[in-house]
Parts: sequence; C-alpha cells; structure tokens
Amino acid sequence: MRRLRSTLAATAVAAAALLVGAPTVAAAPAAPAAPAAPAAPAAPAAPDTVDMGDVFGPFVLDTFRDGRIAPPEQWRPRHPVTDPWFQAPPVADLAPGTLLKARPATVQVYGVQPAHVRGYQLMYVTTDFDGSRVVSTGILMIPEDGTAPQDRKLIGYSEANDSLGPGCMPSAQWTGTDQDDPSLFSALGPVAQMFGNGWAVMMSDTANDGDPAPNGFSIGQFSGAATLDGLRAAIALPEAEFERDVPIGIYGIAGGGVAAGFAAEKQASYAPELDVVGTVLQAMVIDSATFERKADGGIGAGFVFANSLGYAARYPEIDLDRELTPLGKQVADLFNRTCQQTYLLMPFMPLSALYTHGRPADNPAFARAYAENRMGQQAPKAPVLITSCRDDFLVPYSDVENLIAAYRAGGTDVTVEPSHCGVTDVLTDPYRVGTEMLGMQNVDWFVGKFEETTR
Repeated sequence: MRRLRSTLAATAVAAAALLVGAPTVAAAPAAPAAPAAPAAPAAPAAPDTVDMGDVFGPFVLDTFRDGRIAPPEQWRPRHPVTDPWFQAPPVADLAPGTLLKARPATVQVYGVQPAHVRGYQLMYVTTDFDGSRVVSTGILMIPEDGTAPQDRKLIGYSEANDSLGPGCMPSAQWTGTDQDDPSLFSALGPVAQMFGNGWAVMMSDTANDGDPAPNGFSIGQFSGAATLDGLRAAIALPEAEFERDVPIGIYGIAGGGVAAGFAAEKQASYAPELDVVGTVLQAMVIDSATFERKADGGIGAGFVFANSLGYAARYPEIDLDRELTPLGKQVADLFNRTCQQTYLLMPFMPLSALYTHGRPADNPAFARAYAENRMGQQAPKAPVLITSCRDDFLVPYSDVENLIAAYRAGGTDVTVEPSHCGVTDVLTDPYRVGTEMLGMQNVDWFVGKFEETTR
C-alpha cells in the first residue's frame, strides 16, 4: 500500500508539472568567435522562471509520500448548503474578526489527502460594503514542518475565484468539493511553495459558503474586509498558536486580486493591528466599467456577466428583473447556482443580449456600485508587488498603470514586474507563461519581505 501511495504521488507530481508546460529550449546559430578581453566573473543571473524543484521540495513530496488516497465514502463530501455547521448565528453586535466557530478539516484535493498539513474551517464576523455585520467562512491550512510558533508566517491567500454559487469557495474546494474548479488548480503551485517555506495559508471564502444566496464576489469593499477579518480569525484560533504580531503577506490573483487589493488598501485603517509586510497583486479587475468595455463579447464574456451579477447580489437598487432580457434571466439563474466553470460555456456572448439597456456600466445603479469598488481609492501602507501582464486580453493595462500611479502618489512602495502572457511568449516559452499565469514567480518576493521583518 505504501508503494502504491508513493507511485500515485509521483504520478500526481509529474502530471502537475506537465500541465503547466515544459521549458522550451532553442539552439541559436553559432556566431564566429571573437577574441574577448579578460573580464571579472559575472554575478549569477536571477532565474527567469520558477524551478519545479522549488515547488515540489522535500516537505511537499513528503505530504504526498505520507498521505493517502481518500476512501470512496469521502470522495463526495457533504455540500455546505446541507451542512448544519454553516448555519450562521446573529452577528449584528459582534466585532469584525470575531471567530464564531471552528472545526478541524481534512485537506483533500483531487482525491488525495496530503499528510503533515492541518486544516481548520472557520466562521467569523466581517463587514459588508454598507457597514453592516455579516458572516464569512474560510479555511486555514498549516504545514506541520517543525516550524516553531514564534517563527511561523501567515499568508492571506485570495484565490482566482469568481463563483456566484454556494459550495464553490476555498473551504469547500480544499476539503474535496468543487474539484474541477480552475481556481483550485491555479492555487496548487503557489500554495505548495508557501508550505515549502513553512508558511500557514488562510483562504477566506469572502462569503458564507453554505449560504445559497448569490455571492457578491466582485464587491471589493466587502471582499477586502472579509480577507482581513479572516486573518484576524485565524490568529484568534488557539490551536493555530500564532503570535499576535505574526508577519503576514497578502496574495491575490485575478478575482482574488480584487480582494487582496482592497485588503491592502483598507488594512491601515480597518485592521491596523495586523503586521502586513506586503501584498502581491496580479491580473485583477481594477475598474469594472473599463473591464466591461474591453472584455464584453470576448472569450471571457461569461466572466464579464458574472462580475455584474456579483454586484446585483448585494446592491438592492440593482433590479435584475427589470434589467435582464429573458435570456439574461436564464443565464443569471444558472450562474447564481453554480461555480465559475459554467462561465466558460458562454464565450463571445455580448452583454446586449443579456441586459435590456446594454452594458451595466452605462446604467446609473451599476455605475455607482462600480465606482465605489474601483481600486486605488486608498494607498496601501505596506509594499505592493504588481505583476499583471501587459498583454492581458481582459483587463486594460492602462488601468494597471493608473493604479500604480495612484499607489505611488499615496506613498506606497510599489514594485512592478509584468508577467508574460503574449502570443510570442506562449509560443517561445510556454513553461514560463504557465507558471507566471499561476503567479508562482511571486512567492519569492514574500521571502525577502519576511526576512526584512524585525520582531
């Protein structure tokens, strides 16, 4: 049995490496040699790409080797909507970040239960965009690698998750539900790197994942607060043994970049006690209005429509019954009950086929909601790394440049290292494009920031 587990673990590692591509090496024509003057030895160049050996390091390989295949009765865990644990108590009078309940959770991904990783599902209080108290859930994962509590670091990880339906968020994904969601796959590499460094990872659901109502995932004012309060709740969990001033990094890509960005912007005023050393942002929607105008009718049309539905889920002045066409109502009903994989089934669908008055950005109710949740309204206190791609076909890079300028004008230390996603990049170095699309090149930046931290 142990040999079978090891074989399956090795197969999983190989499959993961193949899925992100393989390095492309082209031999250049030899040029005539010319005499060269003696030179001092050059400093070693920084690696251009992520080495898979750094991702699947000794600790991560041990989690496979010592883990197990989930027994058949655990292949389909209970859905959060039918799980009584997700029933929320009244929270109107409780402080944001209050830990309401927690339970141990077995981490399970693609039928594998890795060893040496403790998991906890958390329910906690957070703040909605209108200032009211609401509930969010999330999952905390801690590598059991021998790191002492006083040396532990904590990452607030915001997945590339744009799901409107219940049972689609990290606390479900990382315990065996919604296993075909691309946001789960996209997080595997960075999370493996983080575990290899001994860092704990807190993922907020930015919703109560057992609530059947649609999730307002696109509302950054809410998701940013939920991210920060998830970190507060993780620190409050006695079993986690975090120091109160544990160094924290915030990481967000795509849909998660909105939550991470607003968390960074709000942290100094909303959660000043958190010791945030830096934030990584990549491929996030900065302004929903410009996102709509660029991506409407394109290959990501399903995500454009879902983004608008996320606002409608929480802004009561947005009347979908009046705004949607008959087709729009049918698609919205489907999207609101399912996870984001469904959006992939609707490429190239223009918003004019779904909304009676064209693009939501031209509707006053939507326009106000979009403006309230545009990134760049506050400058983060901690340093920020922005790695969005210049050739992104969904998000205008001019929005990224405007965000960088706004942050720097507010005093934020911003590092800009654009990722590679252009056609030439894909053809010449698919391995690099694959790892950078997943944000794996960003993790080492936190290593430096944590090293700079003095306790």
